[in-house]
Amino acid sequence: MKTLLPLLLTLLFLVACDEDATPEPVPPAAPFDWCVPDAPPDDACYALKRDPGSDDIALARAIADAFIAANPVEGLKWDWEAAVLMIGVLELHQITGEAAYLDYPKAWMDHHIQAGYSIGHSDSCVPAGVAVILLHVTGDSRYQTVIDDAQLYMHEEAVRSAGGGLSHLGTLDYPTLWVDSLFMLGNVLFRLGELFDDGASLDFFSEQFLIFTAALQEDSGFFKHADQWLTPQTDGVYWGRGNGWVVVAGAWYLRVRALRGETDDAVLDAVTRLTAAALDTQDPDSGLWWTIVNRPGQTYLETSAAALFAGGMARLWRTGLAGDEVLGPIRAAMDGVRSRILTVDGVPVVTGVSGPTTVGTFAEYAAVETVDDVPFGVGAVLLALLETSGLPPVADQ
Repeated sequence: MKTLLPLLLTLLFLVACDEDATPEPVPPAAPFDWCVPDAPPDDACYALKRDPGSDDIALARAIADAFIAANPVEGLKWDWEAAVLMIGVLELHQITGEAAYLDYPKAWMDHHIQAGYSIGHSDSCVPAGVAVILLHVTGDSRYQTVIDDAQLYMHEEAVRSAGGGLSHLGTLDYPTLWVDSLFMLGNVLFRLGELFDDGASLDFFSEQFLIFTAALQEDSGFFKHADQWLTPQTDGVYWGRGNGWVVVAGAWYLRVRALRGETDDAVLDAVTRLTAAALDTQDPDSGLWWTIVNRPGQTYLETSAAALFAGGMARLWRTGLAGDEVLGPIRAAMDGVRSRILTVDGVPVVTGVSGPTTVGTFAEYAAVETVDDVPFGVGAVLLALLETSGLPPVADQ
């Protein structure tokens, strides 16, 4: 033993003095949604990470069940309002596997395929995003026709701005970019990228996102509602739900890139700036946002913007694209959203959602009345409940 000791001491000294010795690299932590560190989540993992047995999922089911029971599909138009709802219901199907949450959107789509539909502006594109999901789940070729019609509209028929952006008014000969178009068009494009490995659609969405960002995102980080519009707009007024659409669209798109092992730093930068602006304007008492986010106390606190901000930030965090600083605001926002879900005659009703909103002045935004159980509000709340279910408690950051 005595003869070995000097040798061991010499070896330890040489290792300690070796200037070339470097510590083993620590691999980056996998995003929260990854069940296997080096593999993106499959369908089972996706559902597991959203805790199908949680109170949030139970509440989402109760909301969806009540809406489905009260609203036959024949009464829901081919438009963005109904399509947002259907996206939320299909997301609920993905997490729970419950057949009713596939049957309802399918019946709505089948009804409009038979009755006839048109795609001639951004708002009428969203149903094609529903068709992408239905094609993936069912393989029914009728849904491919709807997707083809949307692709024809976006790539050949829609009027473009001087910078190449798709006009919100579609085929009308007046190019104007509206913030909500990013969600309305994006649902077709990034779902094709995710479900059908369509890299060209992802590239097209990225191109459009950056065109819209250049035209609409201001120094505050928020996006103004529209560029090149006919009627007056009040400068420095930022519509809550419109900015919520951008956070959701950007977060969902960036997740698809991450699933493919890709990044899009320019889109992430725009979304990160917007998210920071939203965090700075969240109402500290309710957890909600004002319908004009930067005018606290001058309008009203609104449900759908909070749902979209919370759901979008949650997806960014799940994908490793936002830090733990968003978890507290997400929790506060969802507390605010739940406070707007009232029980009426034994069923949940989503209240406090601002009605359909056009571009205008501050006074015009403030005058938009709130409505209850409107399809797009229910859809936004469903998406938020589903995406925030299963997140860790804030104390575990």
